[in-house]
Amino acid sequence: MPGDDSSTSVGLLLAAGAGTRIGRPKALVVDERGPWLTRAVTTLLDGGCDRVVVVLGAGATEARALLAADPRLLTVETPVPGGATDAPHADPRLPPVDGRARVAVVVADDWADGLATSLRVGLEALAALDPEEARLALITLVDYPGLPSSAVARLLSSPAADVPLGPAALRQSVFHGRPGHPVVVGRSHWSALAASLTGDRGAGPYLRAHAAEPVDCSDLWDGADVDAPA
Repeated sequence: MPGDDSSTSVGLLLAAGAGTRIGRPKALVVDERGPWLTRAVTTLLDGGCDRVVVVLGAGATEARALLAADPRLLTVETPVPGGATDAPHADPRLPPVDGRARVAVVVADDWADGLATSLRVGLEALAALDPEEARLALITLVDYPGLPSSAVARLLSSPAADVPLGPAALRQSVFHGRPGHPVVVGRSHWSALAASLTGDRGAGPYLRAHAAEPVDCSDLWDGADVDAPA
């Protein structure tokens, strides 16, 4: 289990892209193990995230249906600046209902502008949460269907068991020396990270510039994304 208090760790799942090379939005891909989208959400929850914020874009209507159909999840929607504004407001901070984990959905209207837009919308949604309930963001993308919950737990675990990760934390998975996902970004970095984002680049440049702590996950999985037809 994560060394950090899980009630302060929020999963941020980016699932807005069109998946041009796959031939359909990645949020809608279903393989022999089920939908990538719901699998990613439950992986984040199983790894120690208390709640998950999902950023949708291409195929958002169908992706919502996938989330709604999963009996383990209770999906709510919350408008944020730059995201959908026609959804009813619901508070993702509430505790699980009827044993189901609460998942907040936001829509990046300008998702086609690139990954930076989706990540920025997600960070804005996280920033709206109570600082006492959201100190850390565990960020990943939906096109990592092999991500195990053990990798999530390792990223959220403090190197010092008696000192939990704080809002200044900045950590990145590493696979045989190659940086990858997930990453952990503490709350004190959210504003600066959002301001640094451009085009189709994610958090990588910011993580490099601020010397993110590498966390070796090579023994847990290969860290590969899937960018070909399934």
